[in-house]
Amino acid sequence: MLDINFIRENIDIVKKAVSDKGVDIDIDELLEVDKKRRDLIAKVDDLRQQRNTAAKDRNIEKGKQVKEQLDGLEDELKIEEDTFQSLMLYVPNIPSDDAPVGSNSDSNVEISKWGEIPKFNFKVKDHLELGRLLDIIDTEAGVKTSGFRGYYLKNQGAILHLAVLNFAFDKIVDEGFTPLIPPTLVHEKALIGSGHIPFGKDNTYQIGNPEKLASGEEVRNPLYLAGTSEPSLLAYFMDRTLLEEELPIKVCALTHCYRSEIGDYGRDTRGLYRVHEFDKVEQVIICRNNLEESEDFFKQMQKISENILQELGLPYHVIATSTGDMGAGKYRMNDIETWMPSREGYGETHSNSNLTDWQARRLNLKYKTKSGQTHFVYTLNNTVLASPRILIALLENLQQEDGSIKIPEILQKYTGFSEILPKKHDK
Repeated sequence: MLDINFIRENIDIVKKAVSDKGVDIDIDELLEVDKKRRDLIAKVDDLRQQRNTAAKDRNIEKGKQVKEQLDGLEDELKIEEDTFQSLMLYVPNIPSDDAPVGSNSDSNVEISKWGEIPKFNFKVKDHLELGRLLDIIDTEAGVKTSGFRGYYLKNQGAILHLAVLNFAFDKIVDEGFTPLIPPTLVHEKALIGSGHIPFGKDNTYQIGNPEKLASGEEVRNPLYLAGTSEPSLLAYFMDRTLLEEELPIKVCALTHCYRSEIGDYGRDTRGLYRVHEFDKVEQVIICRNNLEESEDFFKQMQKISENILQELGLPYHVIATSTGDMGAGKYRMNDIETWMPSREGYGETHSNSNLTDWQARRLNLKYKTKSGQTHFVYTLNNTVLASPRILIALLENLQQEDGSIKIPEILQKYTGFSEILPKKHDK
């Protein structure tokens, strides 16, 4: 959400952001509703003053007339206010001048890369072939249990999954982030605050079962399964005014995540790349409304993710995400894509975003300066690591000719083993 005063004074800039990001919002319609709303507010305020004067003068007849007019205008104002607030939720953030302009991922720009692409002198197996050979992945049983994109991780595969997540979680805590175990069932307000509603609502599972009161009466209060811990981490601070000395706030979480992937139907249907449920370590920073400071934090978060991949020995590149691919709320977004041999290319494993005050306005999250001024905070978030997608890169890049997997040394204290051998080698 943007400041309505900024929108009024920078119509062309906002319209360009709408166009560059491909967001479905008519700014002229928004401004028309805004004008109606402001006109009604002025009329309502005037009538309220007349009502108070009539009451003070004990003019009952005048008071009745004013009340009738006021009731009608207040109802009209509520309709316009609701329409205004609904439209405001669709206004995108203004992207950085440095962000590549384009409608989709084809316009993303590589800005750096690390690691050597492995060269194999044998036929490379993909992660599903390796999973069957090593008896660590079972998608057939997963489909029987939970349907399309279902999977089981088993044996040493389950241990490797937990190992890489715990490694990433320890890493981010060591970097000074405060760990939280947040809800993964969240109210709509939390998702509106983060921007996942309305943007991304189709990709979000809704729990439709009604709650029951002690009396047995059913109450419809829909909950959603969060696709990332970002909404619940941010909602922890919702409707609060922090003190400047409390900032920056750095929090992290390791949670189960759920995504319907409706918008990606038919894409990446094989294997573990795009699944309905997974685990993710997420980091969130809340800082002062200082762009330079927030960009420094953006770089710091980026470095943490890169360090993790480097310690795992996985080749990757960093891309600047285009305006049409970054999402409505982002000022800047970089993705990290890790090399996946079966794709003969890189696959997205991390996303790092600076949203300036766009989320804070939706969350009503502010801070008070030492001089007593109040401002909206800036928010940033980044994927520390997500699994099982990262397992694709680990299994495929570290495979040996016999199908065994060499475990990165950094993970061996978490796994308790240094390799995974094909099932036929088990004793």
